[in-house]
Amino acid sequence: MINIAIDGPSGAGKSSLAKQLAQELGYLYVDTGAMYRAIGLYAVRRGADPKNGEQVEPLLPEIQLDIRLVEGTQHIYLNGEDVSTDIRAEKIGMAASGVSAIPAVRQFLLDTQRDLARANNVLMDGRDIGTVILPHAQVKIFLTASDTARAQRRYKELVEKGQTPDYEQVLADIRQRDYQDSHRAVAPLRQAEDAVLVDTSHLNLEESLEALKAVIREKVGQA
Repeated sequence: MINIAIDGPSGAGKSSLAKQLAQELGYLYVDTGAMYRAIGLYAVRRGADPKNGEQVEPLLPEIQLDIRLVEGTQHIYLNGEDVSTDIRAEKIGMAASGVSAIPAVRQFLLDTQRDLARANNVLMDGRDIGTVILPHAQVKIFLTASDTARAQRRYKELVEKGQTPDYEQVLADIRQRDYQDSHRAVAPLRQAEDAVLVDTSHLNLEESLEALKAVIREKVGQA
């Protein structure tokens, strides 16, 4: 099976690009961030501190996650409930960053993610796919963009959804998320030594997609 790992900071466009790439290649797309967001959502709903392992770990046996394709779009189900929209709230993104630093949470998801990669051609994105989850992936890409470029994209996305965000707060949240993800003790965000760096700060969606396709063609002759 061919495995493609795309890592990078929050807001770099990993999910949007990975979904489109997987569809074009006919690969299974695995959004690991959605899995952590679902656990973060459950912790918040249960009144637990997402950063506190002693509060979060006892909740794990209560959690059942399922990924399904609905009309060609990936949906994530938490104990039978479609939470694909709920997990995209800003505070749940921060909660996801918190629970992802807990070793028991990472172990909880590790086997599921690797099983998917063994049984399918997969395109998986996250923070530690190339370094921890799929260290032997044939293609590893570290997708990034400046924090201001990512904040501008997120701000625009929120406005298009009818919200009235404060740009400076959006930028602050991204910087805080970057710090949490890169400084956590377990599987911190970092570029794998054999990953190809792709910076999309000055690229639009189509240009970014072409840049990723070029890397994949060079590595495995597809795309």
